[in-house]
Amino acid sequence: MTQAFRTVALVGRYQSEGVAPALLEIARFLAGRGIRVLVEADTFEAIGRPELEAADAERIGREADLAIAVGGDGTLLGLARQLARSQVPLVGINHGRLGFVTDISLNQWPAALGAILDGSYSSEDRTMLVARVVREGREVWRALAMNDVVVNRSSRTGMIELQAHVDGVFMYSQRADGLIVATPTGSTAYALSANGPILHPRLAGIVLVPVAPQSLSNRPITLPDDVRIDIRVVDGREPRVAADMQVFSDLHVGDDIVIERAPFKAHLLHPAGYSHFATLRGKLNWHELPVLSRPPA
Repeated sequence: MTQAFRTVALVGRYQSEGVAPALLEIARFLAGRGIRVLVEADTFEAIGRPELEAADAERIGREADLAIAVGGDGTLLGLARQLARSQVPLVGINHGRLGFVTDISLNQWPAALGAILDGSYSSEDRTMLVARVVREGREVWRALAMNDVVVNRSSRTGMIELQAHVDGVFMYSQRADGLIVATPTGSTAYALSANGPILHPRLAGIVLVPVAPQSLSNRPITLPDDVRIDIRVVDGREPRVAADMQVFSDLHVGDDIVIERAPFKAHLLHPAGYSHFATLRGKLNWHELPVLSRPPA
């Protein structure tokens, strides 16, 4: 059988206890199958094993056939932003709390990863967003997001006022703590905690979810994913924008945040039999029936 994955990259949330030994064990597992292993540069420095081969994101994008993230969902989100342009498939091994996209548990990785390397897996593409901050006609910040782009206020200040246009057409003005623009992947993250809807990953949509809006009639809305969304900061002190809550920029009143679907997608590999509904049952406890309380006798 032809080896589909000849070079595999590893990246880990190396600050967390137990991740470094797991990374080394996975590296040995891959090498034992005759696979060349690249270790992301920061991860390499942290685990301190000179016999491994370090590589930056650019080199991984050129040379790797597969990239494995060991950590929480945030680790995979960061890896997706780095490698989506290169279309390197991603696998997530969960060493975090929830694990929506890092769906292989740490105690089951040998069997799951071995099956993927043997060609037994399901694959899916996840929409990504490009966000730009335009200030007085000049772009001052740009970032990718796999989950969401969030425009919000500083924790030390009051509400901010935002104005949103979709494809150049005015949609609304709002005063709120912030506004979330989420992909289907991000619909089960911050957007869900702000009462946004769950979007299936194959749905071609983007959801806008206000955070604590002043007007209770200001509700979430789902838009086609081929629109351009312009959010203008009308008023507010110390506003900011975040991509995946990992990459940030301060904003000024009058700034425009331009959000569009990226021209590429993140390519995820899952163990065979993967089901988004099973993930929702397992992570959101959909399988649990509500507890009915009885009045005292």
